[in-house]
Amino acid sequence: MAQVFTVGSIDKVNIPLNPNAKVAAISPQGDYLLLTDCTNKGLAKFDLRTNATTTLSNAQSAGYDVKISQDGQTVVYREATFTADHLRHVALQATNVSTGSSQQLLAPTRNLQGVAVEGATAAFVNKGKMRAKGLNAAKADVSAPVLSISNRQLMITKNGKTSVFSPNGTDKSYIWESVSPDGSKALYFVMGHGTYVCNIDGTGLKKIGNMRAPKWWDNNTIVGMMDYDDGEAVYASTIVAADLNGNNQTLTDGSQIAMYPEVSPASGKIAFSTPAGEAYIINVTK
Repeated sequence: MAQVFTVGSIDKVNIPLNPNAKVAAISPQGDYLLLTDCTNKGLAKFDLRTNATTTLSNAQSAGYDVKISQDGQTVVYREATFTADHLRHVALQATNVSTGSSQQLLAPTRNLQGVAVEGATAAFVNKGKMRAKGLNAAKADVSAPVLSISNRQLMITKNGKTSVFSPNGTDKSYIWESVSPDGSKALYFVMGHGTYVCNIDGTGLKKIGNMRAPKWWDNNTIVGMMDYDDGEAVYASTIVAADLNGNNQTLTDGSQIAMYPEVSPASGKIAFSTPAGEAYIINVTK
């Protein structure tokens, strides 16, 4: 079986000491990490060149499913708040990491289903309807469908209309959904069954394996984790890769509990965290 990547090195990143730290994203250019905590509270930019840390948000959910614009300048993230009667609302924010200026893309809502960033456009599905906003004064331009989760079902929004997608059936629960970079394929995880890819029309269903938290590297390659727990805590986890040709590869040696990979294909970097609050970068080539 052919290798998916050539692994150059695995380097520990000297992020600020925090046993609860977790990598939320790596920029497309590979020059900074976004850090959150194990509950996705708060969001900070960590510059990989200067080691400087800049706080972007202290809000709940800020570290969940963060998106970064293609030029690396704008971070799109959630901010959760709770009403007096304990109802959770989520707003969508965009912050320019160079200027620090922030704009609210969506006012607090109980119905935010999914978020995607394509180029310099943020697209989000709220109450089953998609809206798109240009970032940094750019004109909104969305061509790819947006995947989201509603009541554990995989939804797809095309041409402004949202419908149930769920290629493996509506009796399953879905998570970790994303569209391939060229917009032609869907990637997702089915609880209790594994990671799957299909065409954006639902045809060509293919099981990739049992990796969790899968991410597209390119239109043919996926990176994820293989984690093992005893019912209470994760005791082992490795970062793995697979391609649509059936090749599989384990990228870490098991000496760390390597979890939740974040990818920067243009820079050849895969970032991951450990439950001890450490961050690492795998340098790879294809």
